[in-house]
Amino acid sequence: MASHTNEFGQPIGFSLGFTGPWPHPQGIPLEGRTCRLERTMPEHAGGLFDSFSHDHYGQNWTYMPINPTLDFAKFETWFLSICLSEELLFYTVFDRDQQAIGIAAYLRVNPSMGSIEVGWISMSPLMQRTVVSTEAMYLMMHHVFEDLGYRRYEWKCDSLNAPSRATAQRLGFQFEGIFRQCVHYKSRNRDTAWFAVIDADWPALKARFSAYLDLTNFDSHGRQIRRLSDF
Repeated sequence: MASHTNEFGQPIGFSLGFTGPWPHPQGIPLEGRTCRLERTMPEHAGGLFDSFSHDHYGQNWTYMPINPTLDFAKFETWFLSICLSEELLFYTVFDRDQQAIGIAAYLRVNPSMGSIEVGWISMSPLMQRTVVSTEAMYLMMHHVFEDLGYRRYEWKCDSLNAPSRATAQRLGFQFEGIFRQCVHYKSRNRDTAWFAVIDADWPALKARFSAYLDLTNFDSHGRQIRRLSDF
């Protein structure tokens, strides 16, 4: 949006009608046509472990701060320590067969500024490249803008993670730059790519998602007729 000029002739940002605080997300269930998101609970560990085990080589964990494991006890220890942390609000994604197939979290929640990030996105092979993967991300974005009224929704990833960067842009996040040597994990450097959607972007994005997810966009076998990028 265009800036304004103050009484000194200096450019300043546009005025806000509300300056917070915005409500903190409470982890309410998010219901869609192809999936349901529930706040992550200890009993979700077994189903998620089974779904993640379809990744036989562990390539889905390359850009995550943890390494894959085929040992449920080790997985559960990580799951309980991270996914139930009070600092993060994790959701478990369930398909229509009630199978837990992925996770994602709200993090860096800043109610005073109306900003929130989605992260720790881990989609099992059962969720990847499906309508569920798109709808799950839409439901979380919808909740942020429609229910909580936030101004800004962020997505950050390793700058070398090409699939994550492509997904962010497909979902409507705009690239904002690279933060060099932002963090390190697994004893290696990470330059972080930043993306965001702001409230001004949301109405057009909502219309795109709604058109894409509409039943008329899928054939009798549930296959998409038009891609999200086509809308």
